[in-house]
Amino acid sequence: MVTRLDRLTVVEAALKLLNETGLEGLSLRRIATELDVKAPALYWHFTSKQALLDEMATQILRGMMRAVELDDDSEDGPRPEADWREWVAQAMRALRSTLLGYRDGAKVFSGTTFTGTDYAAPLQSALETLVGQGFTLRSAARAWATAYSYTIGFVIEEQAVYPIPGERDPRYDLVERAARLGERYPAAAEMGEEVLADYEEGFEAGLSIVIAGIDAKLAAAPSPAEPA
Repeated sequence: MVTRLDRLTVVEAALKLLNETGLEGLSLRRIATELDVKAPALYWHFTSKQALLDEMATQILRGMMRAVELDDDSEDGPRPEADWREWVAQAMRALRSTLLGYRDGAKVFSGTTFTGTDYAAPLQSALETLVGQGFTLRSAARAWATAYSYTIGFVIEEQAVYPIPGERDPRYDLVERAARLGERYPAAAEMGEEVLADYEEGFEAGLSIVIAGIDAKLAAAPSPAEPA
């Protein structure tokens, strides 16, 4: 029986192959082999690898949205009464967890264009909730983008150290790094233990700094350029 080839089938095969090969090893030809079809058959659905990456990122986004579950009664976003610090942190944890579910997931996710408008409803709800808690629309957008950018950047670095989940790249061996830096650069050597040893703790520490910064600089602080 021949499996019907559609966009979702191609994307799911690509995400499966991504975990085996990483982003550099992913190609339309390899995906076609995985699906037991000729490469030109994929171009009917995706005209380029970038178009496929856009759809892969969108599929990852859908998984992140399902993981957030900020509102028990709706998948559209946070409860209006929810403290913004709590649900921004929860959303970023869900984003990180989702990206870590795929090898090079953060690299696939960054720099792509989402297809469709799946993301618009929860984003609208998040922004409206921030505005309802004292943000201007402009500061709400900046707050969300800042937390989002922190999370994407953090996971890109995390997946560079652990390109395969649970397997540290030998280039980031902390003992070797400390010995190489030695007595000449003690602060830099100690930084490795702080930044590279425990990514779970590191993410939470950085996220708390980002949220505290948003609270101090953006929360309930209208921009001078914001129209009345």
